[in-house]
Amino acid sequence: MMESVPQLDKRFHYTFLILEWVISIFFTAEYSMRIAVVKNKRNYIFSFFGIIDFLALVPFFLSFFFPITKYFLIFRMLRMLRIFRIFNLLDFMNDGYLIVRALKNSSRKIYIFLLFLIIFSVIVGSLMFMVEGGRPGFETIPQSIYWAVVTVTTVGYGDVSPITPLGKLFAVVLMLAGYSIIAVPTGIVTAEMRNKRQNLELICERCGNEDIDDDARYCKKCGKKLA
Repeated sequence: MMESVPQLDKRFHYTFLILEWVISIFFTAEYSMRIAVVKNKRNYIFSFFGIIDFLALVPFFLSFFFPITKYFLIFRMLRMLRIFRIFNLLDFMNDGYLIVRALKNSSRKIYIFLLFLIIFSVIVGSLMFMVEGGRPGFETIPQSIYWAVVTVTTVGYGDVSPITPLGKLFAVVLMLAGYSIIAVPTGIVTAEMRNKRQNLELICERCGNEDIDDDARYCKKCGKKLA
């Protein structure tokens, strides 16, 4: 990461090179030993962390043949994902599963929201094109739509701004509305995560079964009606 800074790379180039060799050799030895001792080698190699370990080593070995691999050094950052091994892996995977399922279950609502946002931005951009009358930054409708997207998402680059009083008033209203609009997808995903969490916490009182489907009304193990 530090070697991407020209000043630091020029001053500590050989230090970075030595560290890269030492770390890469260490990771290679660890990766090889994992493959050697694991019972099901195929499962490890194609597992999440197995793929991460492999991709993190690829740039080091490719650099012997293709100097252009310096552009692929971002793969080294994948090593940071290994820090999750320190934490409770089961809890991490459960939380990750919760987020993925919440996003998947919310996808339709989010798609509808994004479609609404696109239509809204086109309408607002067209209105600003009419209000500003082709002034700098609003010469065309696409340019005005760009301003609308930047404003409604509260990014605020500041490269384009309205000049007329009516345009400024319109911009203020759009800025205030932007906060509410951005909160919509967050609320959708949060509500879905809450529902999913409640489903995960469901336990059959009769048999103690924890494998409860999202839409289940009865325990699939003993048939008892769920609360």
